[in-house]
Amino acid sequence: MAEAPLLELRDLSLRYATARGMVQALDGVSLELHRGQAMGLVGESGSGKSSLVLAILGLLGKGATVSTSRAAFDGEDLHKTAAALRGRRIGMVFQDPSAALNPGLTIGYQIAEPLIHHRGSSERDAMARAVSLLNEVGVARAESVARSYPHQLSGGMKQRAVIATALACEPELLLLDEPTTALDVTVEAQILDLLDDLRRHRNVAMLLVSHNLGIVDRLCDGLTVLYAGRVVEQGETAAILARPQHPYTRGLLAALPRADHGRIARLTPIPGGLPDLTRPEPGCNFRARCDFALPACAEAQLLDGPAAHRVRCHLADVVAAAPPLEDAAPAQARILPAGTRPLIQAMELTKSFRLGAALSLGFRGGLPRLTRNAGVLAVDDVALHVARGEVLGLVGESGCGKSTLGRLMLRLLAADAGRISLDGEIVPAQPDTAFRRRAQIVFQNPDSSLNPRQTVHQALRWPLVRFGIARGAEADREVDRLLELVRLPSSYRSRYPHQMSGGEKQRIGIARALASRPDFLVCDEAVSALDVSVQAAVLNLLADLRDRLGIAYLFISHDIGVIAHIADRIAVMYRGTIVEQGAAAQMLAPPYHPYTEALLSAVPLVGLKGRSAQRTRLAGDASSVPPAGGCRFAPRCPRRIGAVCDTVAPPLRMGPGGHQIMCHHTMETLAALPPALGQAA
Repeated sequence: MAEAPLLELRDLSLRYATARGMVQALDGVSLELHRGQAMGLVGESGSGKSSLVLAILGLLGKGATVSTSRAAFDGEDLHKTAAALRGRRIGMVFQDPSAALNPGLTIGYQIAEPLIHHRGSSERDAMARAVSLLNEVGVARAESVARSYPHQLSGGMKQRAVIATALACEPELLLLDEPTTALDVTVEAQILDLLDDLRRHRNVAMLLVSHNLGIVDRLCDGLTVLYAGRVVEQGETAAILARPQHPYTRGLLAALPRADHGRIARLTPIPGGLPDLTRPEPGCNFRARCDFALPACAEAQLLDGPAAHRVRCHLADVVAAAPPLEDAAPAQARILPAGTRPLIQAMELTKSFRLGAALSLGFRGGLPRLTRNAGVLAVDDVALHVARGEVLGLVGESGCGKSTLGRLMLRLLAADAGRISLDGEIVPAQPDTAFRRRAQIVFQNPDSSLNPRQTVHQALRWPLVRFGIARGAEADREVDRLLELVRLPSSYRSRYPHQMSGGEKQRIGIARALASRPDFLVCDEAVSALDVSVQAAVLNLLADLRDRLGIAYLFISHDIGVIAHIADRIAVMYRGTIVEQGAAAQMLAPPYHPYTEALLSAVPLVGLKGRSAQRTRLAGDASSVPPAGGCRFAPRCPRRIGAVCDTVAPPLRMGPGGHQIMCHHTMETLAALPPALGQAA
């Protein structure tokens, strides 16, 4: 690109003052971003990604010291102009839309606010523009959504509203901090399509922070890999992902579970952890974790090479020539002996939620009025079973009933109808202590599941005492063992939740669930908050515990790559019912239910960027009202036959090996469909 870069950073270093001393959060980071270009920024938690974004925005606070040889936006000194650029020429999309949006203001006003503040627009004009922006980002019924409050929208709708707010003043640069982490795979694909359109039609530049390399490959031209505050590899995305030349980038790729690889024998996490940033390493700061390390690695390493692919490693050629770390060969299929009795079984489970009246207000006030909300049938006549030592993966969009089903199977919610049995014995609606010990859960959000006033030691010790597993010094030793299981040092015993990262808190949630030595574990998005390396280690751990202890899992996730790797069987849920289930290998190749096909086609895969053009795009969302008596997926189905789909409930088609699909299409018709993934599983 011949024109001057829109964003230019040269030798940016950042230090934080802490009680332990000065922390070198960033060390000589340089990057360029041109108009219409998207750059991915990847690395583990603590590598400096968010610090770099905050430095660009000028939001580091008083305890930070920044030094650069150049920091410019469109040729202007970024240090002097950052405050004036924020919200006007630089937009920001945060990871959690629920935290980014004000719960007390309507969506429309929050989108209009930057126009009022930065552009001096009138409230009427700003509101009209807010509705237009909602239409631009693909929000249906934009006028109604503009009058809504954040709690009335789905996660995907809230994220679109955040993007609309960031676009309000037509910025030239968008900073995106994990914008799709909490979204379903179909909504994630829609957001990526939207961002791609913004680049092409508005020439917006983007800096995308993400731990999902498939998303980076799908959206970004350039890639910067950060490790412990230093750029270790930088250049064209396709070149780096196809042939990584730094051991850290190679390790990130090896740790990534991929749906197109199916189930592999074992993921390869990066050993060890980040170095102590209070004592910056003069040589390669990755060498303590590196399989290629030599004595010469103690010398300073320079970021070197052509602009298309620069690397900070004197062994780059050796690393690039080494065979891939990942074992792409499928693991041997786990086949349970015939007649194996289920450990836990759900029969005809049904659960509906009756919503009360809602208080609705006009935009910025107005006369209140009560509106009666209809009930929601969250789980509808579901039958599932999980055998001892088996992993059943459960996938589907937000709101389909996955988490509700998990809680029903644990008797954390009372079912309207149906039964639960454990080892052949019916579990009463109010189960005893023995059931509570044997059936545990890892919740999705560790911030809400961990007590902020309890230390890690207290949180892990309590279930040991509560269930009579250990007391006294023995309980203390067991706490250390649990921490070791989830790759945390014993020094974490004294920490409170606010003193840990999101990934560390999630590992504590997993350790607490394992404390009672359960037979059945519901994992509700248990690894969604983890970096790929830690995620790989936790998935290996869960697999080891399954093999060693015979633990059965109901593994709920929107990450189909994770499900494909760990699950023995997979169930697909849509609007409260199971539309397909079968062995994992069966579910990753035709025949598919049309909904399963859409989910698989939306998965972003490394090295298969072009497949997004052939993605199955669904109309509407999971809240689309199905016809009475027909297929509940009919309003969105790309393979809808006709009136029969609207008026007749689909039959349950049976395939080999217990494969079940609820669809009007025959198994033969569905088997003739092309593979939705980049290759047949």
